[in-house]
Amino acid sequence: GMLLILYFTLLYSTLPYSTLLYGTLPHFLQEPDDAYIIKSNPIKLKCRARPALQIFFKCNGEWVHQSQHQSQEHTDQGTGLKIREVMINVSRQQVEDFHGPEDYWCLCVAWSHLGTSKSRKATLRIAYLRKNFEQDPQGREVPIKGMIVLHCRPPEGVPVAEVEWLKNEEPVGSDGNINTRADHNLIIQKARLSDSGNYTCLASNIVAKRRSLTATVVVFVNGGWSLWTDWSACNVRCGRGVQKRSRTCTNPAPLNGGTFCEGMSVQKSTCNALCPVDGGWGEWTEWTVCNAECARQRSRECTAPEPKHGGRRCDGATLGTDNCTGGLCTQISLALSPPPPGLEVSSDVALYSGLAAGVVTVVVLIVAVTLYRRNQSEYGVDVIDSSALTGGFQSFSFKTACQGNPLLINSSQQPDLTVSQTYTSPICFQDSMDKELISQEPSLFDPLPDLKVKVHSSFMVSLGVSERGAEYHTQKAHPQTFPRGLAPDYSGVGLEGTLRGRREKTLLGPLAPSKPSRPPLRTAGVFGHAGGRLVVPNTGVSLLVPHGGIAVDTTWEMYMVINQDDSSSTLSEERQEVLLSPEVTYGPLGLDLSCPVAMTIAHCAEVAADNWSIRLKRQTQDNKWEEVMSVEEESTSCYCLLEAQCCHLLLEHPGRYALVGEPLSQEAVKRLRLAVFGSADNTNPLGYSLRVYCVDDTPYAFQEVASAERVRGGCLLEEPKTLLFRGNSLSLQLSIQDVPQFLWILAKFFEFSFSQVWASNQHPLQCAFSLERYSPASSQLSCKISVRQVKGQEQILQVYTSVVEVSGGSDCTITSQMGSRAFKIPLSIRQRICATFDTANAKGKDWQLLAQKLCIDRNLCYFARQESPSAVILSLWEAQHQDTGDLDSLASALEEIGKVHSTHSTSSRTSTQTTTRTTATLGRSTEELDAEFT
Repeated sequence: GMLLILYFTLLYSTLPYSTLLYGTLPHFLQEPDDAYIIKSNPIKLKCRARPALQIFFKCNGEWVHQSQHQSQEHTDQGTGLKIREVMINVSRQQVEDFHGPEDYWCLCVAWSHLGTSKSRKATLRIAYLRKNFEQDPQGREVPIKGMIVLHCRPPEGVPVAEVEWLKNEEPVGSDGNINTRADHNLIIQKARLSDSGNYTCLASNIVAKRRSLTATVVVFVNGGWSLWTDWSACNVRCGRGVQKRSRTCTNPAPLNGGTFCEGMSVQKSTCNALCPVDGGWGEWTEWTVCNAECARQRSRECTAPEPKHGGRRCDGATLGTDNCTGGLCTQISLALSPPPPGLEVSSDVALYSGLAAGVVTVVVLIVAVTLYRRNQSEYGVDVIDSSALTGGFQSFSFKTACQGNPLLINSSQQPDLTVSQTYTSPICFQDSMDKELISQEPSLFDPLPDLKVKVHSSFMVSLGVSERGAEYHTQKAHPQTFPRGLAPDYSGVGLEGTLRGRREKTLLGPLAPSKPSRPPLRTAGVFGHAGGRLVVPNTGVSLLVPHGGIAVDTTWEMYMVINQDDSSSTLSEERQEVLLSPEVTYGPLGLDLSCPVAMTIAHCAEVAADNWSIRLKRQTQDNKWEEVMSVEEESTSCYCLLEAQCCHLLLEHPGRYALVGEPLSQEAVKRLRLAVFGSADNTNPLGYSLRVYCVDDTPYAFQEVASAERVRGGCLLEEPKTLLFRGNSLSLQLSIQDVPQFLWILAKFFEFSFSQVWASNQHPLQCAFSLERYSPASSQLSCKISVRQVKGQEQILQVYTSVVEVSGGSDCTITSQMGSRAFKIPLSIRQRICATFDTANAKGKDWQLLAQKLCIDRNLCYFARQESPSAVILSLWEAQHQDTGDLDSLASALEEIGKVHSTHSTSSRTSTQTTTRTTATLGRSTEELDAEFT
């Protein structure tokens, strides 16, 4: 064995070095790489080995034909060995036609004298990238400092696509706050305002690049209240007033659609400014003892009361001095001289002369009055002051009744003079429907004197039982004459006999007219998905049910009722509240709607000045009233849009609602509607009655009066007028003026206390004047009725009419409407507006801008919580413009929005074009819109 080893050692030692290397196995200098076929381009595979006598490719277990090989051979200069390089082309078709269990592969086999060597396998695949992303990023609205996570799953592809994020077309890089390498997702740990924008996921490989849908990220800031300001000074210098404090939603201010602050931005509180008290002198002290100078003194103090709060001090001297000897002590030093002659005598003469003149004057007056009464009794002249009777029932050109009001009298009809009593005094009461018998309270009529009046004609009037005449007195009721709830009434007496023969009748007879039957103020309708409108005719009360508020294939029978009972339980006596609107109920209680309804209620408050605190109240299940909100505060449970004549409410819960007001100062004004009705006397062909009403200036209150007058045959003689009644505790006065000659009227003046007028919603005020003509030939009446508040406004009701009986005319009968005909905005336009403005937009063109342009830009937090804020805004606009038949204001607002945002990006331009088309559609005529409905 040792010899054999030695032999081979000697043998190899004698061979050249190159021969030894050439005899080794092939070593690959280059092996084929994995490759992707892009589109139709073939792939080139290359192998290089040394030493190599031959190299062939083998693909998918089969040898590639020698003709497909491209070979090159050269000698390595360093070693002198042969280096062979071989290359083949693989087409897309070859790879596609292969259907093996694994990917298409190829390797090289190289030969040398000592054997063969194999290279690594090279895998060949067809490269591609699908178009659709498996998951597109979705837009987000996140609060500031919140986390933003945008998911992206790129399209399927070979090789696998890489992902890159773009923000507003600029690459997004990773930093400490932004991570773009989290499994293709984009994660922002704490959102900043600058992170708002349009984000796009970009996927790419060697074949193509794909863009995802753009995701809009809005980083919003919810509003926060600032600190309350200090309370303002009391708005009155003296007495009960109001002070305010406010805060703003600026800490921080809401941005990018963030929610507005919830709660009140303004708080009001009643305050009592201390009134200045002027000083007053107390009692003088007793005189001191007479001193050496013959003087005595006394003093007083300014303590009854002491001056307070800036009041004036007492005028005059604190110390009083007097000569205690009647001046004798001071005259000692003077030359004594007698007093001027006749001084005391002249003083006594003046005193006695004055007393004598007074006695003589009284005697003369008594004699004159006696002679005057005898003269009047002898000739039978009416003792009524005739200075007021300046006109007469004569022919003249009188004003034509206004045709716009169906209640106004029609002067063309023939006279038919009928009324129940003659010669009545003013019938003044708070509710003509509920009068009590006045005989129960005889003391109420103490201001009326017992009279007996003789009239120069074929008739005589007897008032009372006195045998002597009396002068005419103007009646003025004391404010406490009529307690609340009592219905005073005066009924007159008939007249019979001649100048010498007479029969006396009682002045105060009971008058209890039957209560006229009134139709219930209720309306109802069946509503479906299309919505509609409910209207209580002639009351200023309506309800709008928005389209889509009721589910599809569902109907509700809805109703509205106006409460006609006593409403005193609604008011808070501590706050001195008054009812400003009727109590309105809508239902049913189990009503299920997806969006709020819009209710419109008329009120009688003058809201131009900031002198009212107006609240919305709702009746609970136990018949108590709770405050829902103040119309000035911001709330997410309800919305109040207060206008000069009415209030529009967005409500979500059925029930009974009412508007109440608390006067914040004496400048608070309540509107009264004044109307005068007239009717003939049924029992006296020469009699006629004028009735003046003072009611709240709401359609509902006037409708009650008109209905009652229609039952009793009354006619409206003058268009109703509005009186602004101030909350200054001063009374209301009514008087009749310019009454024609030869017209009998018992009283010309009446006065209502402040409390009666201020609470007139409970009991409407009425005052009646009864007249009688001189002869049937006089058929026309002209006079003036003055209604004024003491130190306040005055209104004149001018009566020009023929004394005839006419019907009151028909009421306005607005029927309830269902479906698209009940709305001003066509359904297609409404849906287009909602689709445009409900979508969040980083540039601010959203429902908040729509509300601003429609002047509905307060309490936006209420709209923010709605599923479709734009739809609720449009419902409120519908309620606000139900009496106007055009869409000009809405079209103008949309056109203005379109102009403001005409320079935005492509997406904004698309929305602008939509807005412009909507504006053009709104500009079409009603007939075209009706055709579109059909």
